[in-house]
Amino acid sequence: MERKSDGTFFYPVKLITGVLYPDETRWRWVEEKLSALWGTPELISSEFLFTVTDYYKDISPVLYRRFLSFQGLRDGGDLPRWKWTACRLESESGLQRTVNIDPGYVNGARLVLASTKDHAHRVYIGDGIHGEVTLRFMHKKWEPFDCTFPDFAQGLYDEFLSAVRKQWVQEMESRRNIQ
Repeated sequence: MERKSDGTFFYPVKLITGVLYPDETRWRWVEEKLSALWGTPELISSEFLFTVTDYYKDISPVLYRRFLSFQGLRDGGDLPRWKWTACRLESESGLQRTVNIDPGYVNGARLVLASTKDHAHRVYIGDGIHGEVTLRFMHKKWEPFDCTFPDFAQGLYDEFLSAVRKQWVQEMESRRNIQ
């Protein structure tokens, strides 16, 4: 935790966003919109075919997932605001939602994702948003929980998340060396 210039505290994290999309046109649209909001992406994951659930079939029968991380350390307390921004973008994507945008954050110990849906393994964090610790980083690897989404539990995204975590570690070390 760090203190801001106004005396309040913030929790430094790396903002990431998972995106489900049906085609390259929609992916480019999301990437452009998120870049305008949160800056040029620092890292972009490989493309993954998304097959673990048909929950998002209203978007498209075939979906892909990618992740983006953004430069700098951000205040993890902004997670509800990031989620509502993502919901607004989803509604702007077409007559019916054509993408799913899930913001979250990575730090040295965990991946947290935001959700508008309550569930036993989610904690209400304010403004209608719940936070879910989706993965934890233990013993030099990402570990799932019994309620972790299957694609995350399978380790498909571990390489990307580890690269983001490495960026977080480097930025935190840099901040400590300055202070």
